[in-house]
Amino acid sequence: MTSPSIPRLAAHGAEIPAIGYGTSGLGGRAAASVASALAAGYRHLDAARKYGTEEGVGEGIRTAKVPREDLFITTKVSHENLRAADFARSVESSLAALGVSYVDLLLVHWPNAAIPLAETMGALARAKRDGLARHVGVANFNIAMVDEARRLCPEPLVTLQAEYHPYLDQTTLLNACRARGLIYTAYCPLGRGRLFKDPVLAEIARQKGRTVAQVALRWLVQKEIVAPIPRSSNPARLAENIVVFDFSLSDEEMKRIDALKRPDGRIANPTGRVPPWDV
Repeated sequence: MTSPSIPRLAAHGAEIPAIGYGTSGLGGRAAASVASALAAGYRHLDAARKYGTEEGVGEGIRTAKVPREDLFITTKVSHENLRAADFARSVESSLAALGVSYVDLLLVHWPNAAIPLAETMGALARAKRDGLARHVGVANFNIAMVDEARRLCPEPLVTLQAEYHPYLDQTTLLNACRARGLIYTAYCPLGRGRLFKDPVLAEIARQKGRTVAQVALRWLVQKEIVAPIPRSSNPARLAENIVVFDFSLSDEEMKRIDALKRPDGRIANPTGRVPPWDV
């Protein structure tokens, strides 16, 4: 099988593969799934300390024997570890679990109003300056928090990671990322399977000779600054999901998918950690 050619998105010195492989929820399947993803051509791997999959991700990398310099590895520091000392320990634990000396992208996973953002941004920048992360960013921040983080962080933020799929209208957040030169890394890009029976997506998929997942992912990458990170433990499905750069959607098809947005479309909304979302 020939690995697909994956374009890269550029932001503030970072070049991020325009599609990645998400590892949330994989549990004991992480090692085999990551090895399968790398065999299929993925080079952008998204992990987090909170997922409990970093060890499996590292094992999968070693199994696949892909050179470290060819990989773009992301991990995240959880909201309870955002004080400077805790942050540093979390980063060291992540590196040890992954079996690498640095990650390509280090993110704050969720904000924590109980911990000063200035302290967290200082710790994030320190990880980069110490060579433990090549680039830094944030996840699940609203626009006001992104702006405050950019003001407080001594190093440039390169991405905002947030939920994005056809049932969740993130136009405001997307436009904010575009205006600030940030890449939008999209998690839950397939709505955790909720999209698969959608009749509009199914119709477009039939017309294109593609899967519903490929159409939904193409809709995201065609927004130009979005890098989706789909997850699947099925080797055939994850191999299909990466093949989204050899076709395009028409303006009319893009508009039809845009119109699928729902007021209750958000999936990730944990109690006690949620900022006021932008609408």
